[in-house]
Amino acid sequence: MARRKADSSVSLFKPRSSPSRPLADRMRPERLEDVIGQEHLLGPGKILNQMVAAHALHSMILWGPPGTGKTTLAIVLARQSGAVFRQLGAVTAGVADLRAAVDAAARDLEAGKRTVLFIDEIHRWNRAQQDATLPHVESGLITLIGATTENPSFEVISPLLSRARVLVLRPLSDENIATLIGRALADRDQGLGASELKLADGAMDELTRFASGDARRALNTLELSAELASNAGTKVITAEMVREAAQQKALLYDRAGEEHYNVISAFIKSMRGSDPDAALYWMMRMIEAGEDPLFIARRMVIFAAEDVGNADPRALQVAIAVKDAVDFVGLPEGAIPLAQGVTYLAGAPKSNASMLAMEKAREDAKRGALPVPLHLRGAPTPLMKGLGYGKGYLYPHEYEGALVAQQYLPEELRDKIYYEPSERGYESRIRDYLERARAVRGKATPRGGGGRGK
Repeated sequence: MARRKADSSVSLFKPRSSPSRPLADRMRPERLEDVIGQEHLLGPGKILNQMVAAHALHSMILWGPPGTGKTTLAIVLARQSGAVFRQLGAVTAGVADLRAAVDAAARDLEAGKRTVLFIDEIHRWNRAQQDATLPHVESGLITLIGATTENPSFEVISPLLSRARVLVLRPLSDENIATLIGRALADRDQGLGASELKLADGAMDELTRFASGDARRALNTLELSAELASNAGTKVITAEMVREAAQQKALLYDRAGEEHYNVISAFIKSMRGSDPDAALYWMMRMIEAGEDPLFIARRMVIFAAEDVGNADPRALQVAIAVKDAVDFVGLPEGAIPLAQGVTYLAGAPKSNASMLAMEKAREDAKRGALPVPLHLRGAPTPLMKGLGYGKGYLYPHEYEGALVAQQYLPEELRDKIYYEPSERGYESRIRDYLERARAVRGKATPRGGGGRGK
C-alpha cells in the first residue's frame, strides 16, 4: 500500500462541490467564524481567535474525540494565517515523508511562506518520528499542529509537548449538531439544499442522538438518510430512515485508548459511590463496545476486596462467582451475572480499611527486614529448639476467648496498628472484637512472656 504523499496541500483545497467528496468534507468550514462548537477556544478573545488576529500561529496539539473539528481547525488556521498547509498521517507516513515535508517547508520559507505541518493521529507517531520532528519545531521552520484522540501526556514526548500548546476539544452539543445538520440541508452549493429535503418529526432527535457529539458521524448519517429518502421517492427523511442509516451507533470507546480508562474509571467510581444504576450504564457501555467481559469481572474482583472489604466479606465471593460464571457462560448471557454482581457490589456497605492497612504495612516492610521474634519461630529440629526458637509461645486456644497477652510484631513495631476497621456493615463486629483482642495483647511483656510452647 503506497504511503500518502508528504505534500497534500493541493488535495485538501480541491473544489468542495466535487460530487465524489463526502458531505462531511464538502461542508468543512473555510473560515474560523463558521466553525461550529469549541466556543471555549473560538469565542471573542479566546486563544485561537487571538492567534489568527495577531498572525502568530503557535505549535499546538488538538486533543479531542472524533468529529470535533481537529482537522478543520488546522486547515482554517493555516489558511487564515497565510501559511502553507501540509498534512502527514501518522499511520501511513514515515521519517522519509517528514524529511520531504521539511525540505518543502524550507523552500516555502525562502519564498516568504511559513508552513503548518499537520500530523493526524500524532499519538501513533513513534518516538523516533517525534524526535525527528522536534528540531524543526524548535527552529521555527514548521509550525506543528497535531491531532489526537488520546491523552497527549501519555503519547507525545515531553520535549515536543513542552513546545506545543495542548488545546482540548469538546464533543459538540446537540444544539451544535442540529445547527450543522440544518446548514447542510439548506446549503445548495456544498450541501443537500438542491434536493429540498425535509426532516420528519423525530428525525433530528435521532440524528443528534446517533451523532453523540461527532460532526462527521452526523453528516455521514444525514447523507445516507438522504439517499434512502431518494430511493424511496420522497423528500422527507423520517426517524426510521435515520435509524436504518445509522444501524447501530458506534459507541465512543477505544479499548486501547484513553476513553477505555475513562469508562472503566466511571464504572468503578459509580460502584464505590453506591450507585448501581450508573454502574450498570457504564458496564453496558463497555459490553456494547466489545470489551472483554472477563476484564470487567477482574475489575469487580479487585473492587470487592479494595472498596467493600470486610464491610461485607461475601462481596469477594460474589465477585469470584461472577468471574467464573462469565468465563463459563460467555456473552451475551454472561452479562446477566455481571449485572447481578455489579448491583450487589454497588449496594454493599463500603470499607477500604483492609487496603489502607496493607499500604501502611508495606511502608514498614520496605524499611527493612526486622527479625521474627524467637517465640514466633518454628522449631522443627533440636538445634532450633536449643537456640530458643518457639520458646515462650502461648497457644491462644488454651486461653479464654482464644485471646492471650502475647506480642506478634517485632519489638520495633510493637505498638503499630495498621488495620482500623470501619463501623460499616460486618466490619463493625470485627472492630469490636479487635478492640478486645488488642486490649488483651497490650498486656504482653516483650517477646511474648513465658508459657508452654507448641
